[in-house]
Amino acid sequence: VELEKKINSSLLFEDEEEEQKVAKDQEVGDDVEEEEEARPKKKAQRYKRLSNEELEGLEKKKLQCDITLLEESLSQMKPDMRAISEYKQKQKEYLQRMGHLDQITTQRNGARKQYDDLRKKRLDEFMAGFSRITMKLKEMYQMLTLGGDAELELVDSLDPFSEGIVFSVRPPKKSWKNIHNLSGGEKTLSSLALIFALHHFKPTPLYVMDEIDA
Repeated sequence: VELEKKINSSLLFEDEEEEQKVAKDQEVGDDVEEEEEARPKKKAQRYKRLSNEELEGLEKKKLQCDITLLEESLSQMKPDMRAISEYKQKQKEYLQRMGHLDQITTQRNGARKQYDDLRKKRLDEFMAGFSRITMKLKEMYQMLTLGGDAELELVDSLDPFSEGIVFSVRPPKKSWKNIHNLSGGEKTLSSLALIFALHHFKPTPLYVMDEIDA
């Protein structure tokens, strides 16, 4: 009988303490009441009332150990109800920054695509014009020198805009030479052939030439 009274009194004490704990948590959580309304409310845990037969089958030491563990667990439970509102605020900021990042990434990808398209367009137009000018240069130089040959070569074929172009000519009955190693007259004829080739690619109504042999 004494054991039954002690157990029942312990259970009643735990019920009262649990109810006080729930009431205290509800008061602390007033600042997040709106957020908590959307979540399902948990009911306070209730302990089962034991009959006399069930009480007789329990061990006193085990009950005391369980009671001690429960009391320690309750004393250590100090939830901060503000953590929910802080979490939602941080989540909102995170989603805003992620949206901003996606927007910036989309703009960056669009600018990069536009840049790559312009580079490809510049390269395609340059190579098309370069091929036409090279073919016409050969024709013009052969006509001016009556048998010579000329060639425009890319220093770097993968990136023609980085290193430039080499202008090589082969005067009649001579070997291939860079334009810098030619005589004055040969340089003049080579320059005229290049000017006429450029004129064929992009003609203009009028040319003014002053000291062409310089």
